[in-house]
Amino acid sequence: MNTNLIVKIVVIAIVIAVVCFYAFPLEEKINLGLDLKGGMHLVLQVDTSDLPEEAKKDAHERALEIIRNRIDEFGVKEPSIQLQGTDQIVVQLPGLTDRNRALELIRRTAVLEFKLISSDVEKMSEALKGEVPEGYELKKIDKEEPVLIEKKTLLRGDTLVNADVRFDQGGFGQPIVGLKFNSEGAKRFAKITSENVGRRLAIVLDGSVYSAPRINEAIPSGEAVITGRFNVEEAKDLALVLRVGSLPAPVIIAEERTVGPLLGKDSIESGIRASLFGIALVFGFMVLYYLFSGLIACVALFLNLLIIFGYLGMFHVTLTLPGIAGIILTLGMAVDANVLINERIREELKIGRPLQTAINFGYNRAFRTICDANLTTLIATFFLFQFGTGPIRGFAVTLSTGIIASMFTAIVVTKTIFEIIFHYFRKFKRLPMLQLFRSTNINFTGIKKPFITFSLIIILVSIGMFIVKGKDALGIDFVGGQIQEYSFQEPIAIEDIRSSLKGISLDDASIQQFKDNSREIVVRTPSDTSTLVQEQLKKEFSNNNFQILRIENVGPVVGQQLKTKAIWAILWSLLGILAYVTFRFRHFDFAVGGIAALIHDVVIATGLLLFFNRQIDLLIVTALLALAGYSINDTIVVYDRIREMMQKMHKASMAEVVNAAINKILSRSIITSFTTILVILSLFLFGGEVLNSFALVLLIGFTVGTYSSIFIATPLVVAFHNRKRR
Repeated sequence: MNTNLIVKIVVIAIVIAVVCFYAFPLEEKINLGLDLKGGMHLVLQVDTSDLPEEAKKDAHERALEIIRNRIDEFGVKEPSIQLQGTDQIVVQLPGLTDRNRALELIRRTAVLEFKLISSDVEKMSEALKGEVPEGYELKKIDKEEPVLIEKKTLLRGDTLVNADVRFDQGGFGQPIVGLKFNSEGAKRFAKITSENVGRRLAIVLDGSVYSAPRINEAIPSGEAVITGRFNVEEAKDLALVLRVGSLPAPVIIAEERTVGPLLGKDSIESGIRASLFGIALVFGFMVLYYLFSGLIACVALFLNLLIIFGYLGMFHVTLTLPGIAGIILTLGMAVDANVLINERIREELKIGRPLQTAINFGYNRAFRTICDANLTTLIATFFLFQFGTGPIRGFAVTLSTGIIASMFTAIVVTKTIFEIIFHYFRKFKRLPMLQLFRSTNINFTGIKKPFITFSLIIILVSIGMFIVKGKDALGIDFVGGQIQEYSFQEPIAIEDIRSSLKGISLDDASIQQFKDNSREIVVRTPSDTSTLVQEQLKKEFSNNNFQILRIENVGPVVGQQLKTKAIWAILWSLLGILAYVTFRFRHFDFAVGGIAALIHDVVIATGLLLFFNRQIDLLIVTALLALAGYSINDTIVVYDRIREMMQKMHKASMAEVVNAAINKILSRSIITSFTTILVILSLFLFGGEVLNSFALVLLIGFTVGTYSSIFIATPLVVAFHNRKRR
């Protein structure tokens, strides 16, 4: 055994050992995203518009620290709270189950004030008539009669040193919140109470009067209590926010994505099911079609999956639901390298080369094509990562990791296996494979007109769908709004839900139910109505309990930001691919043909998605960028063969060269598309409702992508070439 082969075996063994160490056991080494294990993702905007300029400078840092302290005391395990840009705070709370309580805890400003209540009957009478005297404000205490409060604040909560939950000893043991002031606060409180014996003192929190006890005597102890109609849990939360301190300014929830534990569990099960089905289909096809070399390819594909999980474990990368989709898609795209190699080996055997020589030539000839094709996909995933958000970045990471790993496994690992076989089994002389197309001679450039006409019709229909749908074509990620998904204990009729929501004036709410699950409903509204909807559902369907599967809420500002990022991601991807293809093939017409085919695929895939009444959201943009990478990948394989044939067929016309090239790689194109579509089909059928539209776009796009490489990109190359010659 030569030294080179020994080095390869050692390197592969080390890689396998390292990835296994970091990948297993999976449940301990792989971090799951909020969309898989449940939890809450928030983007908070701190409203500093009313703050003085000096206070604005560190308002976000102070808000961040206070929110972090609140969440730490709340008891969420492994929260993530960090600044995003200069004016946003991102909060991630894994495993959270009580959404409403968490939201109240985070967004409550917690400004505590003590103000006197007016005892002037005439002023109160004027206020009740709508003429509130200057320096006063009319407030209501729960269900009591309104009271007239002086605007002047006598004492603020910034002098508090503690707040805790107590129980009213003189009443019915109701929970109350005890307050303790520092020495300065205690002095001021003693002065206020001694000077205003007999008057009522309002305890105001965030502009709402919680209680207004009468001052019977001076209170020198520096302690007070807040009473109100709250339960123990509410009292604990109130004490917590007062103890930690008030926010420097109000916070606005610009974006919310909450996933219940039930949906997270379902997503994991769906992801595993889709992955196993996809693996079984691809492995089965490769072994049936390529026989022994297909079995070797399956070893490479399995190692490819190991490397992805090893990478996730090594660098503590969070695995999201789109990340699982990226792994499944990687499996389909990694097959392409193995198919290219096997088809090249077949060609070398066909011209009479010995098996070992044919394998060496096959790998050498396929290497450049594999690199070119994969690099264009990596360009798309790079910009997806740059402009994407959490879960979408997870897709970019797993897809790019898988593509890089596939170059190692398909080129290095499989060839090393062949070399080991040749070393130990010298009688290994044959490598039989099945063949779909033995020898074709189709005049593809001659039959282009009907296909181009067909494409133009579908493109016009797709553009028409955009016009007809208008704003309805875009999901809440880009226009703002809220999605609420609930799972009921018993089946429920969509008409009953619609009738129930009409009772709270939500006639414009979009309600959706999936055919295969009559217990789940999805409600879409233009604004945050989740609390209102949940209260109504509890009231109307008290005998049919429900669970929150997910709540997604996107404000108009974040929606505009996400839309801008999506547009930039697509534009930069197109420019990057255009530049790379121009550089590699030294012909601008090749690049234009590739981009035209890519745009053709994206427009048709999006138009047909809208035709099936789906919406464009962040996940769909992710799918379109993955499609862009795949589309140009497929086109580059065709281009690479055209370049090769141009060197062999010096005297032939460009049309003849193109026809010869396409006929040569026809088998590869169909097989690669077929195996990739098998994987996406498993995602479409078993990946769950969240990934269904994502998989649908890829199913349409990958099918159209193979077609466009042959009937759109190459005719344009021929047309440009002929025009130059004239």
